[in-house]
Amino acid sequence: MHRLLAFLFVGLLSTAAYSLGLDDLTNKEASGGLKDALIQGASKAVGKLGVTDGFFGNPEVKIPLPDSMKKVEKTMRMLGMGKQADDLVLKMNRAAEAAAPEAKALLIDSVKKMSVDDAKAILTGGDDAATQYFKKTTSAPMAEKFLPIVKKATENVQLAQQYDKFAAMGTQYGLVSKDQANLEQYITQKALDGVYLMMADEERAIRKDPVGQTSSLIKKVFGSLIN
Repeated sequence: MHRLLAFLFVGLLSTAAYSLGLDDLTNKEASGGLKDALIQGASKAVGKLGVTDGFFGNPEVKIPLPDSMKKVEKTMRMLGMGKQADDLVLKMNRAAEAAAPEAKALLIDSVKKMSVDDAKAILTGGDDAATQYFKKTTSAPMAEKFLPIVKKATENVQLAQQYDKFAAMGTQYGLVSKDQANLEQYITQKALDGVYLMMADEERAIRKDPVGQTSSLIKKVFGSLIN
């Protein structure tokens, strides 16, 4: 009987903790809970991408050949050159996987610089409010960090030369113009898109299931949003 009463008492306390509204939280709690959640989300997102097949093995973020090369790819496959196209796509994704780990420090730095007003606006915003904040504050510096890594990765596997050769074949068949978009810039942008997409996934997961989070502060802050 005593055990049952104790269990019910703990359950009531737990329910009370998550029945608080956002207005019941202090600025420190709201800001701290959000920052904990974003650092956790950033770490998970980057961890999933910055490994072998992080991009290539995930249909959500896998980088395809640029749109300008789609007709070339189709024709080359018809001519039995599918292996070359597949190899290009693989190397592009490997370059993105090599750059992804650089995102973590920049994302966490952005979280640390976040103001209380920023935090509350994100908490009361849409499902991807934090991701949009990251795009605004980290896109430029992250692109700057990613580009040299992507360039180095493409040089190591001679991707640019292979791409140029592939594009030249397309030009020969009149499928693309000679002025192709810069390959490294294209991969860099797609890598950034992948990071933000995975961040949005992590953000939605936390908002949807705050009670399932490991941090009590994250539970308390995000739990207040669903009441």
